[in-house]
Parts: sequence; C-alpha cells; structure tokens
Amino acid sequence: MKPAARPHSPEEIELKLALPGANPSSLAKQLARSPVLARRQPTHQHLHNVYYDTPEQHLRQQRIALRIRRVGSEAKPKWLQTLKTGGRSDSALSQRGEWETPVPNANLSLKALNATPWSGIDPDGSLFQALAPSFVTSFERTIWLVRKRDGSVVEVALDLGHIVAGDKTTPICELEFELKAGQPAALFDIAQQIARTLAVLPATMSKAERGYALAQDGLDTPLRAQPPRLTSELSVLAAAQRVLSEMFCQFTRNLNALRSSDDPEVVHQARVGWRRFKSASRLFRPVLALDAMPSRQPLQTLLSCLGELRDIDVARTETLPPLAEAYAAGNERRAQAWQAMTQALTQGAELQRKAVRYALQEPSVGASLLATTQWLEGLTASPTAGDAVTESKLSLRRWSRRRIDRLHAQFKRALKDACDPESQHRARILAKRMRYGIEALRSLLPKKRAQRWGQQATGLQTSIGTTRDLMQAATLVARLELDRGLAEFLRGVAAGSVARP
Repeated sequence: MKPAARPHSPEEIELKLALPGANPSSLAKQLARSPVLARRQPTHQHLHNVYYDTPEQHLRQQRIALRIRRVGSEAKPKWLQTLKTGGRSDSALSQRGEWETPVPNANLSLKALNATPWSGIDPDGSLFQALAPSFVTSFERTIWLVRKRDGSVVEVALDLGHIVAGDKTTPICELEFELKAGQPAALFDIAQQIARTLAVLPATMSKAERGYALAQDGLDTPLRAQPPRLTSELSVLAAAQRVLSEMFCQFTRNLNALRSSDDPEVVHQARVGWRRFKSASRLFRPVLALDAMPSRQPLQTLLSCLGELRDIDVARTETLPPLAEAYAAGNERRAQAWQAMTQALTQGAELQRKAVRYALQEPSVGASLLATTQWLEGLTASPTAGDAVTESKLSLRRWSRRRIDRLHAQFKRALKDACDPESQHRARILAKRMRYGIEALRSLLPKKRAQRWGQQATGLQTSIGTTRDLMQAATLVARLELDRGLAEFLRGVAAGSVARP
C-alpha cells in the first residue's frame, strides 16, 4: 500500500545528523556498507554556495536564507538560486519553504524571486539592493536514493567540506535525509538503520545558521535555556511538545558544541538542558504515553561522564580559587601544594573531557537521541489512555496551575524535613524541579506567585548547592592524594558551611 503523497508545495522536509568522531576519508565507504544503502549506486556532486544577507542581517532575523549554488566544476557550472523560509530551530527535523530556480550565472536574480514570497519580505526592493555575500559553504556531496516498499522515497546525502566566513573556517561533516515522497517517519527509519553502526548526533543547526554563527565568532558557544512562550489556547500535549523540544535542543546542541569546545559552560548547559528535559518529562507525565518514551539507558555512560566533568570544572574554576589565599596564608609549601592540586585537576578535566567525547562516539547514544527526536515530533499524535485523557482535556492554564501548586506543596514538605545533608539534597532537587516548571509555564501562572516561588526555589538551590560543591571539591582533592592537610582544610570549610536552609 502506497503512503499518502505529500501536498505539492515548495517545502523541504529534512532530517540532519552530525557525525561525531567520524573519519571523513572513509565515511562514504562505511555508509555504503550499511544494509540500507548497500547495492545502491551513489552519485557525487561538488556544491559551492554563497549566502547573501544585508549588513544588518535582516534575512537571518526572519529565519530566511538566500543563496547562489554552483553545481559541478568551475569550467562547466550549473547555477541555482534558492530561497528558504521558516523552519524550527529546536529540532533535527526541519520543515521549511524552499524555492529553487535555475539562473544564468553567479549573480543574484530578482526575477528568479518572483514566484517566491520575496515580495512580502521586500515590498519596495530596498532589501534586495542591500544584499551582499555573508559566507560560503563548499562541500562534496555523496547521494544515495532509497525507495522503500511502501512507496516512500528518501535522499540520503553525505556532505564533507567546509564553511568559510572571512578568514574563519569550520568543517562540514554531516548526513542529510530529505523526504522526496511519503511521510517523515521514513526519514527516521532509514536514519535509525544507519545509526546502528555509525555514531550520529541530531543536528539542529543548518549550514546557514552555522555560517552566520561562524561569521560572528559565535560557533560552539553555550546554548542557554530559551523557554517558549505558551498561550492558553494550546492543548496540554502541544505545550508539552514545545517545552520538551526546546529543552532537548539545549541538550543536543551543547553536546554538538562539546565535540570541539573546551568551554566548561558548554558542559554546564548540556547538563542543564538534560535536567530541564527530565524535569519537564515528569511535569507532563500525566498526559504522555509513557510506554512510547524511548529508553534512556543508552545515555547513562555519557550522562555519568558529563556529571564527573562538571564536578571537576566547578571545583577548579568556581569553588577552589577563592580559597587559595586562605589556605596558603603566605606558606610556600602550602602554596606549592595548592598549585600541584590545580594542575592535577586541570589534567583530570582534560582526561574526563576526552571520556565524554569518546562516549559520544558510541552508536547506541546517537540512536537513543534520534529515537527521542522522533518521539518528540510525534508527541501530539501519540494516543493517551485512562487518566491521561482527562488530564489532556483540561485547559492549559488550569492544568499548569494545578501542576505547579502540587510541586510547591511537595517542596514545602521536603523543606520542612530538610535537617540533614541527604534530606537537604532531596529538597534541592525539588527546588530545581519547581524552578524549571515555573520557567516553562510562567506565562500561564499568576505572576506574583510564580515570581515568589521561583525566587524561593532559586535561593534554596543556591545555598545548598554551595555546600554541596565544597563537599564535592574536598572529595575530589582527597582522591588526588597530593596533600593530606589540603583535603582536611577543604572538609573543614565544607563542614563549616553546612546550615539548615
């Protein structure tokens, strides 16, 4: 039975994956051995693209990309002008408008934009006149066309090359799965078959977005939380999809940045993204089909490595530096011990960062992240049963207030019983969950109450967190076995900071 044909429209539906740890020179051969691509004859193209925008980046601000593409060699080129609009920035699956028109040469053509939405973007033509080259992408593309028995057709493209913006450059090494016929599930099916043996990562940034970031020295910078604004007209499931997608994007984009960035904040924001995602999964659990949620077990090694790296980073960059002078107190031997400790922690961070990057090269990690991406895409279509049906029929505003009220009641009970480190840790976890929930649903909650409860949660989280960080730093230093007095000093500082919240 053939799948329903996609509506005829200038729309591109594409799944994009990064390839951590891959060897570009052998990637095409490795992919060709994958059962889903074996015995399919690939084709090859050299693609050279120049992207245009105004100096103020008007197109980027509207999530629009305009490029001139040269296909083939400089001696026998074929020129294409492409306009792309819209598209989400929080998923590896993108659906956006695309208008591609042959043009006679490498110059932008206003005439070629006649059959596109350009007239609404640039009604008086002034924007077109201000366009100038912004950056260039140049890569070799290997293409396999996969026709499935159900009639779906997917183009699998391996792109290897680079992006150039001024004197800056960054590599391109990614897989794109473009839907030519059928439903988006076909993209995930083929991608999962490849992910069984090849490490992948969902990639939420297009080449254009990476080019803009490179031009502004913003590539691989930490992505912080950007909670979507929710309206009361949304269903609870639709709100869950938006909230969870943004949080999962924060996690995966920082994982991608971590492949080349040594910035401790990238590690921090990856862990924040994951904690927010876990917290929101619990928050929306009453309306989710829990049996359809992908297993998180394949991610446990990666998450453990991230946690250990973050502990070392916090100790060496935040917790310990303010204590250096107090410990040394003018004593040369103590100063040398502190310096040795600092060097050992730096080396430990480097080794642990390598462990994280090695974990990202495990195929099961990418397969799990890919499965979660697909689950999020189909969330609003997931069937609900039992109590979930009742919950999902509540208005989003009413549902949000009920859930946060319940979280606050749990937090109050935990705070009342927080008389020892273990119970204080439980209270801190609930404080995080309440803060993340308030941040996600803020536009639907009573303003003053949300602000008061959010500040209360943040204050407790910070105070208990400071003590926890001191204790963790003392444990890390003790493991180094460098100086017994130093570890005892840190334990004393930690013990002195313990206080009932």
